[in-house]
Amino acid sequence: MPDEPHPQAKALLEQLDAQNAPPTYGVTPEVAREQFRRLTAEMEPTEVGDIADFAIEGPEGPIPIRAYVPEGEGPFPVLVYYHGGGWVIGGIDEYENVTSAICDRAEAVVLSVDYRLAPEHPFPAQLEDAYAALVWASEFAADVSGDPERVAVGGDSAGGNLAAAVSLLARDRSGPAIDHQSLIYPAVASPVIHDFDSYEENAEGYFLERRSIEWFYERWLPSELHARNEYAAPLLARDLSGLPPATVVTAGFDPLRDEGIAYADRLAEADVPVHHQHYDDMIHGFASMTEMLDTAHAAVDVVADEVAAALDASRSG
Repeated sequence: MPDEPHPQAKALLEQLDAQNAPPTYGVTPEVAREQFRRLTAEMEPTEVGDIADFAIEGPEGPIPIRAYVPEGEGPFPVLVYYHGGGWVIGGIDEYENVTSAICDRAEAVVLSVDYRLAPEHPFPAQLEDAYAALVWASEFAADVSGDPERVAVGGDSAGGNLAAAVSLLARDRSGPAIDHQSLIYPAVASPVIHDFDSYEENAEGYFLERRSIEWFYERWLPSELHARNEYAAPLLARDLSGLPPATVVTAGFDPLRDEGIAYADRLAEADVPVHHQHYDDMIHGFASMTEMLDTAHAAVDVVADEVAAALDASRSG
């Protein structure tokens, strides 16, 4: 592993540090959300065939969805995508550079899910919304030129957590079939097992800091009763067999590095096909930083290619 991040990532970190903005853990959720909106405001989406905003019925009210539809004739395979942000910040607007790029490169309908956020809605609200979006895709994807018989899930960071948890939940409930799961630097551990080396090595200075992680978890998992819930922390699941094939992306200078690697290893041990792509000189969140980091495009390409291959294999199978 290199001694420091890639020069582009290092320059980005210096630029962020020069802004003198308070850290996430030093402000309210509302301020943190606004800071994140400003940070992502200049991210450019990829042009796709069509974009549709609508809402589906969720367990506690409507769930906003944005559908990105490729150019050409459908039906297209479907990726249900859950954004990152520690379950507290972020939304479909802040991630449209990633979701639109995957839509274009995978030639898949991407359904970006605007799930409820903590602390207003703590766990399991996000998972309930995420699962409801999967169920909707399996029943109604044809309404947005999708193929309900070819559905994958994916997400980054907190969204990677949701994609992994939805995959577990769909297996355990005998729910909708999932052909693939894309887990981009996923948060799959729990405060009860946050003793990884990467939490010490990358505790501060690399965009996502350990104190921010603690701040997110305090708002998302306020009850200790959920700290050992495997749907909150998929790495705690005793049985990972029978889950969809996975792509797992990890970054060297990321506090979440080791839990992502551990989850990829455990999936492989359970005979789940896994493609683990590690970027040893990158920081957490890098795949979303398409305007600043060349490697972001490479990572999005990997995810899109894996989604396309898995869903094409599903059709031929």
